[in-house]
Amino acid sequence: MAKQNWDLTYFFKSQEEFDAALENFKKYKDELASYKGKLSNEEDLKAFLRLEKKSNLDFVRLYFYAEMASDLDKTNVKNASNLAKAQLAMNDLAAATSFESPELLSLGREKLENFVKENKEFEEYSFSFRKLFDQSEYVLSKEKEELLSSFNAIRGIGGTLYSQLTVADRKNSTAKLKNGEEVEVTMSNWSSLIEKSACEEDRQAIFEALYKFYFEHKNTYGEIYNLVLQDQLADVKSRGYKSILASHLTNSRIPEDVFMNLVNVVSSNTAPLKKYYELRRKALGLTKHRSYDRFLQLATSDKKYTYEEGKELFFKSIENFPTDFQEKAHEVLKDGFVDVNPKLGKRSGAYSNGGYNFHPFILLNWNGDLGDCFTLAHESGHSIHTLYSEEAQPTLKQDYTIFVAEIASTFNEHNLLDYLLKDPSLSKEDKIYLLQKSIDEIASTFYRQTLFGQFEYEIASLAEKGEPINYEVLCAKMEELYSLYYGIDIKEEKYKNLVWAYIPHLFYTPFYVYQYATSFTSSMLIYQRVKNNEPNAFNNYINLLKSGGSEYPVEQVKEANVDLTKKEPYLAVVDRMNELVDKLEELLK
Repeated sequence: MAKQNWDLTYFFKSQEEFDAALENFKKYKDELASYKGKLSNEEDLKAFLRLEKKSNLDFVRLYFYAEMASDLDKTNVKNASNLAKAQLAMNDLAAATSFESPELLSLGREKLENFVKENKEFEEYSFSFRKLFDQSEYVLSKEKEELLSSFNAIRGIGGTLYSQLTVADRKNSTAKLKNGEEVEVTMSNWSSLIEKSACEEDRQAIFEALYKFYFEHKNTYGEIYNLVLQDQLADVKSRGYKSILASHLTNSRIPEDVFMNLVNVVSSNTAPLKKYYELRRKALGLTKHRSYDRFLQLATSDKKYTYEEGKELFFKSIENFPTDFQEKAHEVLKDGFVDVNPKLGKRSGAYSNGGYNFHPFILLNWNGDLGDCFTLAHESGHSIHTLYSEEAQPTLKQDYTIFVAEIASTFNEHNLLDYLLKDPSLSKEDKIYLLQKSIDEIASTFYRQTLFGQFEYEIASLAEKGEPINYEVLCAKMEELYSLYYGIDIKEEKYKNLVWAYIPHLFYTPFYVYQYATSFTSSMLIYQRVKNNEPNAFNNYINLLKSGGSEYPVEQVKEANVDLTKKEPYLAVVDRMNELVDKLEELLK
């Protein structure tokens, strides 16, 4: 049996080794602080940058270990303590080095550019320096930066509070089914329980068992979300950003047109989504299509996959891709780098974590359905992206942005779907099942994530106007947007208007989710070109992956012939949605 757990000894072999490394990391604070006022001297600048890079790598090792150990067991106090200690140590170092940006800016762009040209060792800093000067209007004086750095320990505390409440303090509920059976409802199993429930009352009971926790803590969740907003608003006010949205776009130089074009195109082209849900309602024989009914399958498939079978399916789907790509796919799924099964206290969902020359790790919560196979392909895409970036870029240019991150992951999903659809043994039921999978991917990644992005934008706009933000405001906005996008009145669904509390990204990484939609748009166009064997299509794609974090993301995507500052790429996804829904309609006749 293959090993299906992370081997975190890759980072540290014991708690004692972690503790020793943490104490050594703390020494960087005073060493780096000693260079304050000296960065104008070239030799001192060289020494500072070398030491800073070493401190970054040492911190990443500490943080990866602590974070992933904590994700394996959120109830483990020691793991939580390790993570908190690492974060505090980094906050202390950041405060001690708050002089860096103002001092570098005082040297001037030309001087730093010449420094890089003359000292090839520091070429990997070139993009960081460029970004610094591009954002110079938002960098404050040494004194003000030092003052702001004293608040680092409480920055991001909203996400921490959310995690503790939602994971560590969560108590699972049971749902009483119509036949008298009681089932435990968890974050990992609730969707599969609904999928298997033919009884409307049972689906409702399962949904309410999951969301009851959010209702019982609605005031707390509302205050936590407000805290996340106020954290962002403080940044806007102190640094002079135009808005909360602008503060998130500026760092990656994403034009506001990208976000607004996405929201405007998607929100005004919801007809195919509504048509799909109406088709589903009729095909499933529902009086009304509830939001949680989206897990119901239009065609049955009881096919279950072991983790090993899921891996083999993924490997077969990429057999026509270049050998190097296939080798990397096998590499990222090696034993010790994937934690497969759900466990008590383990974080829900899935992710890939890596970079800074560290091998990527994948977290799964494997239940064995087809969706898990797509999740495996998705997270493998992230990890493959990381390996290409690490291979092609120096350490400090490896960390690609969220904006491009989801391209590699959804590219793999597009390909897996096509691979499955080509199976000559497919029945009509199989075709309906996979066609639904394809449409659901667009519905969830393109439409649903844009809905959440629009939610963030409109709530942030209210906060910027000084409007009070509480759970009632948040719920009302969700009701409005679900009506706009889906044509569904979620006031009729007990607790559903609390869906904002269910989405962790809104608390952990604000203005993250819309980038699933932009990435999906990019990956779909890139994949179509690969699929159609257009000249250099795959090479262009690999070059995008290899570019890592060496350029602004919108420019990276342009190199792959996708211009997200225009409306056409988004409209192409709408057209694809219309096409697939029409095909489904024909099959359902």
